Amino acid sequence: MLYRLMYNLAMKLPAMTDQPNRNTDQKEMLHPRNKHRDRYDFPSLIKANPQLSDYVSVNPYGDLSVDFKDPDAVKALNQSLLKYFYGIELWDIPKGYLCPPIPGRADYLHYLADLLAEPAEAEIPTGKHIKILDIGVGANCIYPLIGHSEYGWTFVGSETDSLALKNAKGIVDANLLSKVISIRKQSSSSNIFSGVIRPGEKFDATICNPPFHASRQAAMEGSGRKWKNLRGQNHDKDLLNFGGQNTELWCEGGEERFVRQMIKESLQFSSNCRWFTSLISKKETLPACYRDLSYHGATAVKTINMSQGQKKSRILAWTFQHRDTQAG
Repeated sequence: MLYRLMYNLAMKLPAMTDQPNRNTDQKEMLHPRNKHRDRYDFPSLIKANPQLSDYVSVNPYGDLSVDFKDPDAVKALNQSLLKYFYGIELWDIPKGYLCPPIPGRADYLHYLADLLAEPAEAEIPTGKHIKILDIGVGANCIYPLIGHSEYGWTFVGSETDSLALKNAKGIVDANLLSKVISIRKQSSSSNIFSGVIRPGEKFDATICNPPFHASRQAAMEGSGRKWKNLRGQNHDKDLLNFGGQNTELWCEGGEERFVRQMIKESLQFSSNCRWFTSLISKKETLPACYRDLSYHGATAVKTINMSQGQKKSRILAWTFQHRDTQAG
């Protein structure tokens, strides 16, 4: 049944390989090591996760694709990508929680690997001795899953949301990764590192996808713009594209307040972490962050630009350590 479906889908596109790939330019913007630079191989992805076949069809451009307006289709695609490329057999998220785009999440980790290799111009660091702290790991646990698969790193993920924490732990346990990925409860919504980093604990880097929006209304408006791009018509304002709980999408003051709080608190843990990093969605966030980092005496600050199609973002990275004292 599965192979007949794949055959039928392929037969609908006798000239598919001769068609211009509408996504080629977008995917070429991904990091050179990103496994998602090529167009999706849907027959292989369906073989990895047969449930994906329910959502795959031929789009108006003559390509096999899924309906990105459908949260179930997006989740099925993620399950296939995680299984096919990263060996994650079991992955699921509760209804309404953030279902992240895998290629963009992978990009962050590849650029982080480049950052960790920079001081001595060494090879990309791999292995369990590299320890990464994921602030706000979410119910999806995406960064630790991809990062360990790609580079063998060890991860600690922090989370304030009880259901997200439970789900992330469930994913880790189901895939027998508890020795390399641990999930910790952040009991205080006003703290970022305090209460998570243990005395004397060392990390090579921290990563974070901060809540971008300053209010629920702003989050809904941002979702509306995405839906218009996907649907070309009005959207359901009560439905957020790709899901997301309040703490995943917005906080008072938005990403600028969150990242500036992270910078302030990171000073207390300057000897615990080699690099602190955060995804920055809005370039307008950067000037205030640069001023804070200068004020607090950061010894190095880097801004790493990323791009996936029309979406542009950047990673802000900083350290308080001097190069000769940074742990490898």
